Amino acid sequence: MSETVHVYAGECTTTYTASDDAGDEPTRRRGRVVVVHKPDGTVLVHDAAGYQPVAWLTRANAVHREVDGDGGFALVAVKERERLRVESRGQAHRGSHAATPAGVEVGTCPDCDGTLVRARGTITCLDCPAEYGLPRDAATLDETCDCGLPRMAVDRGARFELCVDRNCEDLDAAVRDRFDRQWSCPDCGGDLRVLRERTLFLGCENYPDCEATYALPDREVVGACDCGLPRVRAEDDGGGSPGDADTRCLDPDCRQTDGGEAEEAPS
Repeated sequence: MSETVHVYAGECTTTYTASDDAGDEPTRRRGRVVVVHKPDGTVLVHDAAGYQPVAWLTRANAVHREVDGDGGFALVAVKERERLRVESRGQAHRGSHAATPAGVEVGTCPDCDGTLVRARGTITCLDCPAEYGLPRDAATLDETCDCGLPRMAVDRGARFELCVDRNCEDLDAAVRDRFDRQWSCPDCGGDLRVLRERTLFLGCENYPDCEATYALPDREVVGACDCGLPRVRAEDDGGGSPGDADTRCLDPDCRQTDGGEAEEAPS
C-alpha cells in the first residue's frame, strides 16, 4: 500500500544535536541539499556528493514540519535525546510522492490485480492494503495457491509447502498435525506438544510440573534419539541417506547415543 514521502530541495541550514546536555555543541551544515522525510519518521539530508547523507535521523519519534508564506520550510525531527532541524534559507521546492516497499516480484494480488513484492519479511501489494507476513526462513515458490496468492516452503522438522496467507493454510496447524506428541520429554517422559509463544516450540505436556522446552527443528527430522528427542540432519549435511555421523540430537547437550541405527522419522 502506498504511503507519502515528503521531499524538499533548496539552500538550507541543518543543525544536529546529539543530547540535551548544555556542553554538547550542535553540528551545523549549510548548502543546497535535498531533504527526504519517509513515512516511518526517517529524515535524510543529502548534498551533491556520495551516497551517505550529511545528516539524518532514523525513525524519529516525532517530526514537525512548517511551511511559510514565502515558500520556505522548517522541519524538526526528535528521537529520544537526538534532534535534527532543517531550515530553508528562502524559497525551496517541495513535493509529496507515493512510495511503497520495494522488493522481489512474487505474483499478482488476487484482490486488485496489483503486483505483489517480497520485502522486509512480508509480501505486500503495491496497489492495495493486502499484506502477508512471512516466517524468517520461508522461501517463496513459483506455484500459486487456489486463492491466487503465492505459496511458500518452510522447514520445521520437515518441508511444509503452504499458502502465504495463514488464513488460507495455517503453518502452525500443519506442524501440529505432523509432530504434536511425536516425541517424549527427556526429563519426565511426558509427551512434547507443539506450542506457540511468539514462535513455534516443543513444550512438555506436564507444565508447570515439568518446564522442559526445546526449539522446533528448523531442518529435517531423520530419527529419534535414545533420550526421546528427535535427531536432525547436521547443518552442513548435503543430503542423501543420513548415518549417525550426519545427524545430531535436537538437544546439543545430549549425552545419549542411539546405540544403533536411527528410528524412522514420524510420517
